[in-house]
Amino acid sequence: MATVKVFDQFWADLIAGVHGAMNSATYKVMLSNETPDKAANAVAADITPITGGSYADGSVTLDWAETPNGTFTLGDASSDVTFTASGSAFTEFRYAYLYNDTPTSPADPLIGVLDYGSGVTVPDGGSFTVNAGATGWVVFTTPSWT
Repeated sequence: MATVKVFDQFWADLIAGVHGAMNSATYKVMLSNETPDKAANAVAADITPITGGSYADGSVTLDWAETPNGTFTLGDASSDVTFTASGSAFTEFRYAYLYNDTPTSPADPLIGVLDYGSGVTVPDGGSFTVNAGATGWVVFTTPSWT
């Protein structure tokens, strides 16, 4: 299960309706070596993507779902995004940023980030898959009542 560290602005955007109908939005994944700032990062333009290997942010269509235990997810096991380096290696990256590509104001609001713990380099001709996990991108799990 890919547990996403969610940006503060995502919750404000969600409440304000910026994300609209989340089941009909287009989401993208951006690779970067820039350390996320939970409070300050709000849109994809706040992040510097990696370069090399004909890199382009990977698109993925995700459905928003809630399980009976209060886990909110985007997508499912088929929501992986694979990047292939072509023409040159990717520059090193550590983070995979998830953002909503559909809204125009603000454009490309960030949702969250996956941290791989250390730098990853993809050689020319190699590929890297951002694995969403068996249940998709877990955005939030409600605390249990005790």
